[in-house]
Amino acid sequence: MVASARTAPKAMGVDNIIAAIVTGEDKDRLADRMMESPSLPIPQERVQKQVMNVRNADAVVLIGVKIDANADETQRILRLIDLGIAIGSAVKMASLLNVDNRVMYTVGRAAQDLKMIEGDVVFGIPISIRGSNIFFDRYDPIKAKWQNELPPRKMSNKPK
Repeated sequence: MVASARTAPKAMGVDNIIAAIVTGEDKDRLADRMMESPSLPIPQERVQKQVMNVRNADAVVLIGVKIDANADETQRILRLIDLGIAIGSAVKMASLLNVDNRVMYTVGRAAQDLKMIEGDVVFGIPISIRGSNIFFDRYDPIKAKWQNELPPRKMSNKPK
């Protein structure tokens, strides 16, 4: 995914895309920061669901862009378009490899707060490889809760 983002086409050949992969305790710190951030532009209920997705994900891919502070409006817009193309290339590759994913702005904001990546605009992409897509909403009205509230999966190379 990172290779797809990094090698995605860029406007005028200018490469300002940055990317990182977050796992383990850093992924948990990212989820904790998402819960603490009061300035996110979405309802708290949705943030909580996204936090659950990050905690249950196997990893998080961060993709961002650096924008020159002296750039004119056109250049800034082109950098954001480059970011969108890079994200699209990354999630396309995940899809081709049957890796479930979800693009989230809130994850990117938390990563910026924690200085995990030095981009001016950053998005996070939690990824998961399981028998069922953890990012797909399965609301059970009888139990009145989301059925995909699973405990984090333990990674193991041991056959079951």
